[in-house]
Amino acid sequence: MICVDSQTMTNTAVPTPSKIGPSLSLVDVAPLASLGQPRLEIRGGRPLAGEIRVSGAKNSALVLMAACLLTRDTLRLRNVPPLTDITGMGEILGALGVAVTRSGDSIELNGDHISKAAPPYELVNSLRASFFCIGPLVARMGMAQVPLPGGCQIGSRPVVEHVKGLKALGAQVTIEHGVVTAVVPGRSHRLTGGHIHLDCPSVGATETLMMAATLADGETTIDNAAQEPEVIDLARLLIAMGAKIRGAGSPTITIVGVERLHGADYAVIPDRIEAGTFLLAAAITRSVLRVAPVVPEHLGAVLTKLEEAGCRIEHDGLGVVIDAQRISAVDLRTQPFPGFPTDLQAPFMSLLATAEGTSMIVENIFENRLQHVAELQRMGASIRMQGNTAIIEGVACLSGAPVHGTDLRASAAMVLAGLAAEGTTTVRGLEFLDRGYADLEGKLNSVGAEIRRLHDEPTSLPLAA
Repeated sequence: MICVDSQTMTNTAVPTPSKIGPSLSLVDVAPLASLGQPRLEIRGGRPLAGEIRVSGAKNSALVLMAACLLTRDTLRLRNVPPLTDITGMGEILGALGVAVTRSGDSIELNGDHISKAAPPYELVNSLRASFFCIGPLVARMGMAQVPLPGGCQIGSRPVVEHVKGLKALGAQVTIEHGVVTAVVPGRSHRLTGGHIHLDCPSVGATETLMMAATLADGETTIDNAAQEPEVIDLARLLIAMGAKIRGAGSPTITIVGVERLHGADYAVIPDRIEAGTFLLAAAITRSVLRVAPVVPEHLGAVLTKLEEAGCRIEHDGLGVVIDAQRISAVDLRTQPFPGFPTDLQAPFMSLLATAEGTSMIVENIFENRLQHVAELQRMGASIRMQGNTAIIEGVACLSGAPVHGTDLRASAAMVLAGLAAEGTTTVRGLEFLDRGYADLEGKLNSVGAEIRRLHDEPTSLPLAA
C-alpha cells in the first residue's frame, strides 16, 4: 500500500451543543430543533449540455494559505474556492494571529502579528490540512506545537514523513498526548538545510518540508518527492515570495534557504479533481460538455482512461470538450501522480458501473477507499470485491435509491450515479461533499441536471418541565 497522504476526505468534526438545562425556553430550543440534515434529491436521466466552470483547487489553496506564516507581509490569493475547509483553515490561521480578509474569490492573509505557535486542538482536529502549519511555524518562529489531526475514514495517513524531515532540518521533535512539538535548538532558532529522503512520495510531507526549508540556513534536497500539480503550485507561490526552489514536479526538489520571504499576489490553479468529476458527469450521462478552465497535463491519466472507454476528448485552449456516446469497460489502478488519482477512483467507478463489459479497479493508495461499493450496489450496480480490487460488470441502467456518501469523493460518486439512474436518488453525507465542491448542484443544474438541496423536517424536542 502506497502511503501518499492526499489532503482530501478527512472527517469533519460536528460541534456538540452546549448543555441544555431544565430552564431552557421554547425560544432557546427552536434554533436547535430547526436544524435538519441536508440532502440532495436528483432526478436522473437528464442529458447535460453547455459549459461548466471549474473552481480553484482546494488541495492547493489550503497549503498556499499556510504559506502566509512564512512572512510578515500580506499574501493575496485569488481563485480560492468557497468551501468549508477553506473557512476552517482561515479560522486556524486567525487563531495564530493572522489577519484574514475574504472578498469574493480572493483571500488576504497578513501574518505580521503572529502571536501563537500552537493552533487550538478543537480547530485542528476537524481539518487534516491544518498540519501544514507546523513547517512554516518552525521555520519562522523556531518552534511549533500542532495537535495530530483527526482520523480519516479512507485509511491511515501518518505524519511520520513530516517528522522525519523536520528532524533532518535540525528540529527536535516529540509527540506526546496527541501533540507534535518541534523546537529548533540554539540561539538563532533557525533550521539548517539537509538531505531528506521520503520513504513514500507523500504530498503533505513534501509540501510541509518545502515550506520549512525556504527559511533554513543552507541547501535542502528532498528525494522521492511528490510530483503532484499542487506541489508545483506551492513552489511557484514560494518563488513569487522570494524563495529559491528548483525541481518541483520531479522526484528531487532543491531549496536554498533565504533570510526572509515577502508577500505576493497569486492565483490558485484550477481544481483537477473537480474538473475530472465534471468530465465523468458528462460521460455517465452520455453527453457533450465543455469543462473549463482545465490544465490537461494535470489530468493526463484520467483523460487517457476516458478515451479508452470510448469518449472523444478535445482541448480548446483553456477548456476540454468531452463527447460521450458509448462507454466500454476499462481497467485502472490508482497511483501517485502522474498515475490515476485516488480522488477520482470512486466517481470513475460510478461510470464503469454503466459501461459495456467488465472493468477492474485496484485501489493502491488508501486501504479503506472502497466504501462506496455498497452504496452503488444499492442502486443496482454489479460489483464484486476482492481485497483492494473491485470487479465491475456494467449494467444497462442504475436505479434511483436513497444513498449515503461515506467520504468526500464517495459523495461525488453518488451524485454522478444519481445523474444516470432511472427515477430519483437521494444523497446524504453532504458534510463531506461541501468540503470539496463549491455549489456542485448549482453547477450541474446550469448544464441540464435536475438536483434539489433539501433539509429534513425539523425534529421536535420535548420541552423541559
